[in-house]
Amino acid sequence: MGLRNRDLREGPRLLPPLLWSTLPWLEASKVSVNLSPPLFSSQPQAGRRQTLPRGPQIIDLYVVYAIVTAVIQVVYMGIVGSFPFNSFLSGVLSCVGTAVLAVCLRIQVNKENKEFKDLPPERAYADFVLCNLVLHLVVMNFLG
Repeated sequence: MGLRNRDLREGPRLLPPLLWSTLPWLEASKVSVNLSPPLFSSQPQAGRRQTLPRGPQIIDLYVVYAIVTAVIQVVYMGIVGSFPFNSFLSGVLSCVGTAVLAVCLRIQVNKENKEFKDLPPERAYADFVLCNLVLHLVVMNFLG
């Protein structure tokens, strides 16, 4: 019995022993708690990357790119200042909005998703392009 799995026969350390013994619904001999689940598996998931189609991988990279660009803009604003605040705000909102739309696209294009089973991928990409066009028209209008 190490720190990883320990029996609860003696009860948790926060409850007094008398109170712990008055819990009849808990059979201490059968209960064990995993105190520290592993964060990373010692064996990588073999084949995970090969089973994911190329389309969702590209969309995931696009989402990461949009979020990293927004973070860079926020850091730049923190260092240099936010003199044209509407420019900063429109840039960040453009990046975040594009990332949200890309996540929606990924949900719609995913073959395992049963909700959008009847939606053709061409329609999902067309919705993505149209919504991005509207988003960037609003951003350009806000830019002034």
